[in-house]
Amino acid sequence: MKVNWLEHILGDNWTITPAGGSTGEAYYAHTEGKRLFLKRNSSPFLAVLSAEGIVPKLVWTKRLENGDVITAQEWLEGQELNTESMKHPRVAALLSKIHHSTELLDMLMRLGKHPLTPDEILRDLKENQRILDQVDPSIEIHQALKFLEKHVVEVHHDVQVVCHCDTNHNNWLLSSDDQLYLIDWDNAMVADPALDLGMLLHTYIPKEDWKQWLEQYGIVPDGHLYERMIWYAVSQALSFIQWHKMRGEYDEASIRTESLKRLMIRQGII
Repeated sequence: MKVNWLEHILGDNWTITPAGGSTGEAYYAHTEGKRLFLKRNSSPFLAVLSAEGIVPKLVWTKRLENGDVITAQEWLEGQELNTESMKHPRVAALLSKIHHSTELLDMLMRLGKHPLTPDEILRDLKENQRILDQVDPSIEIHQALKFLEKHVVEVHHDVQVVCHCDTNHNNWLLSSDDQLYLIDWDNAMVADPALDLGMLLHTYIPKEDWKQWLEQYGIVPDGHLYERMIWYAVSQALSFIQWHKMRGEYDEASIRTESLKRLMIRQGII
C-alpha cells in the first residue's frame, strides 16, 4: 500500500514509516504524542485477540473504497523477548491462555480455518520440496521428510486449538508497562497445540526443564506429547526453510537448515 493512502486517512501532520515484516504492508505512524501501528488487510481475528489482551489494543478499523481494510493498534514502547526470557513462566501462561481460549477458536473457525492435520502438512512440504529440488537439493531436508513420513500416522491427535505457528522470540513483546503480548498472527491456524509447543521448547527450553515448563503451561506431559512435539518441530523447520528459499533468501535458509540438522542430531533422527 502506498504511504500517501495512509496520509489521506490520517492527515498530513502524521509521520509514517514502514514497519518491515514479510508482507511490506505494515507501518508506524506518530504525531504530537500519538502513536499507531497500522496494517493493511489484517484478519478480523485481530479484534478478538485485542479483546483478549493478547495483542496491543485495536484502536480503529477503516475500510477503503477499494475494499482494503486498514487497522490501527496502539504502538507501544517495549522490547522483544530474548532467547533467555523465553523460559519465563509468563510465556507458558500466555501460550496456555491462547490454546485454551474458546473465543479465539470459535472466531478462527467462523473465518473458515479448518483443523490442520499432519497429513496436510506433509503433503504441502513434499509438493514444495519437489519444486525446490530442481535447483537446490539438500540431504538434510530429505532426511527430515523421511522422518515425517515414517511417523505421520503416530502423531494424529484429537485436540485442536488456535496455534500461532511462529512462536519465535521476535514475536513476543514485553511493553514498558510490563504487559506481555504475542504479535504477528497472519499465519494462525487451528491445529494440535504441539505445533506451537514443539518449536518453542526445542528452540528455547533445555530438555531437563521441559516438564516444569509444561506444568507451568498447565499440563502433565507424556510420551505422546513429546513425539508430536518433535514431529511438528521438524515440520515447522522445513516449512521455514522452504519459505526462505522461495523468497530467494538463501543465507537465511542455510542458517535454518543447519538448525534443523542440529535438531535431528539431538533427537537421533540422523
